[in-house]
Formats: sequence, C-alpha cells, structure tokens
Amino acid sequence: MTMFKLKYFPHLLLLGFGLTVIGCKAPMAIDLKSQIALPPSYETDTDTTNVANVPWRTFFTDPNLVNLIDKALTNNQELQITMQEVEMSKNDIRLKNGAILPTVGLKAGAGVEKVGRYTSQGAGDATTEIKPGTEMPDPLGNYTIAAYANWEVDIWKKLRNSKKSAINRYLASAEGKNFMTTNLVSEIAASYFELVSLDNQLEIVKQNIIIQNNAFEIVKALKESARVTELAVQKFRAEVLNTKSLEFDILQEIKQTENKMNFLIGQYPQEIMRTKSNFLNQNPLKINAGTPVQLLQNRPDIKQAEFELMAAKLDVKVARADFYPSLGISGALGFQAYTPLLLFSTPESLLYGIGGDLMAPLFNRNAIKAEYKNATARQLQALYNYQKVILNSFLEVSTTVSKVRNIKKSYDLKAEQVEALNTSISVAADLFASARVDYFEVLMTQRDALESKLDLVQTKQEQLITTIQLYKNLGGGWK
Repeated sequence: MTMFKLKYFPHLLLLGFGLTVIGCKAPMAIDLKSQIALPPSYETDTDTTNVANVPWRTFFTDPNLVNLIDKALTNNQELQITMQEVEMSKNDIRLKNGAILPTVGLKAGAGVEKVGRYTSQGAGDATTEIKPGTEMPDPLGNYTIAAYANWEVDIWKKLRNSKKSAINRYLASAEGKNFMTTNLVSEIAASYFELVSLDNQLEIVKQNIIIQNNAFEIVKALKESARVTELAVQKFRAEVLNTKSLEFDILQEIKQTENKMNFLIGQYPQEIMRTKSNFLNQNPLKINAGTPVQLLQNRPDIKQAEFELMAAKLDVKVARADFYPSLGISGALGFQAYTPLLLFSTPESLLYGIGGDLMAPLFNRNAIKAEYKNATARQLQALYNYQKVILNSFLEVSTTVSKVRNIKKSYDLKAEQVEALNTSISVAADLFASARVDYFEVLMTQRDALESKLDLVQTKQEQLITTIQLYKNLGGGWK
C-alpha cells in the first residue's frame, strides 16, 4: 500500500469526495412496508390467555413421554446439526467484528542483497559512508523488526452494517433451532400417542378374536346338529383368520412406529416405554389459543423470518456502500539496519511510516450494480417469505382450532356407536341361536363392532394429536 504523510490527508479527502460526486452516485434504497395486518381473533374468542406460554414439561404429564422428549432433545442428530449452524453464525459475528477493528501484526525479517557495482544503486552504496573511514558492506544485509497496522475506516457504516446483518442471521439461526425443537417435541408426542393407540387397537383385535372363536365353536356345534351348513362354518372361520391377520398388521405398525421414535431419540432399536392403559379415558387439555398477534412473539419460524428480513435490509445497505469511496490507513513502526549490530541504534535505524489510500469506483461498476440488485432481490424474497410464514401460521392455527372442536363432537358420536354395536353383538348371537337371524347378520355385526372400536381408538388418537398440533402451531414446545 502506498504510504503518505499526514499532511496530505486533507487533499486525499477532498479528492475522495470529488470522486464520489463525479462517478459514485448510488441508487436509492427501497422503502419496504413489512407490517402485517392480522385479524383480531381466530373465530370469535378474544381471550389473550395462550397455551403457547406453557412449558412442554407442564403441558405433557405422562412421565414416560417426558422422559422420551428429554432424550430426543439431547440425542437427536438433526437438532445437533442445527445447533452447530447456530455456533457457526456466532463465529460469523466475530469475523465481521474483526473487520471493523485495525489489524495489528509483528514482522521480523532478515536477508541479503547483492547488486551490480556499475548500477546507480551499486555505485551509491559503494560511495556511502556510514561512519568515517567505513564503506557500505558488500553484499548488503537487511534486518527488520517492526509492528504494522492496517485499518479500513468505516465511513459509510458498511462494516458495522455487515456485523449487524451477521447478528440478525445468528438470531435467525437460534430461532430456527427453537422451531426445530418445537417440531421435535410435537413429533415425539404425536408418535407416542400413535404407539399407545396401536397398543389399544391390538388389544381390541385380540378380544375380538376370542369373541369370534367362541362364535366359530358355536357354529361348528350347530352344524353337527344340522342346523347350519358347512358354508356358515367356513364363513365364521374366514372371519377369524381375517382378524388374526389384522393382528400381525398392527404388530408391524407398532414396530415401525417404535423405530421411528428410536430414530428421533437417536438410539438403536429398542422397546419404547409407554403407558398403555386408560387411553380412551384421556381427555385432551383445554387449549387457549389467545389472539393472532401473539403468534409474532411465540412462533419461532415467524421470528426467524423477521430476523432474516432485517439481515437482508442491512445487506442492501452494505451493497450500497460499495458505490462510495473507501479509506484505508496503514502504518509501521520498528527498526531496520544492514547489520544486526546496528539494528537498535536510534534514531539512525528507526523505521516508521503512516499513510492512507482513498479508492472509489469510477468506471465499469457493473459488478457492484449486480451485487446491489441481488441484495435488493434477496431483501424482497425475505419480505415475501416473512409474509408467507405469518399467513401460513394463522391458517394453521385457524384450521386446527376448528378441527379440535369438530373432532370432539365426532368422538362423542362414535363412542355412542361403539356402545350400540357392543350391545348388538350379544343380541345377534341370541337371535342366531334361536334361528331368528342367519349367520350373515351375526358376522356383519361382529365386523361392524370391530371396525367401530378401532375407529374410536383412532379418533381418540387423532384428537390427542390435534391438540399437540395446536400447541405447536401456537408456538409452544420450545420454551
């Protein structure tokens, strides 16, 4: 870098501002309106109480489930990868902060140089006397010990805005980690209740196999007395076999669900400890959805998109600053001599200097313009993504609030259906024994009862999972 004396700085500054006026007129920044007008409520309730503020350890009361979530938050590989991305974003802040501060270093060097005697430098060295009666040694040594510094003066806040952008991206990555946490918590909980639901379905199938076997034995006895034909016997036998095959289908689903949970927890296949009893008696927690505006504070994905938008705005300012001159200052202080014996002789061996460079783009600024346009486009992308995330969040909550209400009504009706069909099984068996109905009606009653029981368990599963989804959609599960 060229070194200048301090007295020339005013001339450099005058020249720089002249260059700015002549050739560095930067485009104006775009003023973006990023405020989103959310509806006042999801339906008609305007209660501000929000379940998203409830920690997940309080929201989930099953100790087995809490233990599984704890393990997942410690061992899940995807979450660990995300945490490393957060750490890298933190290091980017240190990198940007280092660019603002001067670079200071220490340099030590030694060398030797032999130039031709019949050159201007050689002739000058040969006739130079450092001390009376001495000549410059040949070859000429060069020994240096010096401290040096370089600093780019942040006139247009380019470096500071770059650091602020890195800070916002770090905050965005932290919110991304929170968003992954709430997704992981809800996925573990949903898989847990799916597993318990399958356990209950398996138990229902086993009970039905016993009922169908009893009916099968009765039909075989009736055939012996010539009251029914072989067709009825084979029909009942086929129904038993069909239900037994369903048992193995459910066992396979249990294995798959356990392994899915093992993957989320970060462990090799093993049995998932769970509470299997009283599944149908579990009542979902009452969910208070609060108001839509609370999504802006509770949903990590919204806050992540907001920080990314703020970073993109700062990136535009950084790109705009490239149109303006940059001022760099450099300096050095140390000792230099042709022999180590004279290296620290002052002031003769003292080396110092300070200077500055002022550079401004004049011609062929297409690269700077292209980067500015790209930064502006990325800013618009971030704005549209922010708007999309908010809209999607509101629609997710609105849909789930409605589903919670409707699925409760559906479950109540299906519970009545199961009760009616349970009664019809014994009624159909009595009527068949007295020859008032044929075997087909008995088979259909048993099949309908089995399907309704399985459907009721699946509806309970969906009811519990929908509650978990609403908790997640409101922004709960990461605190």
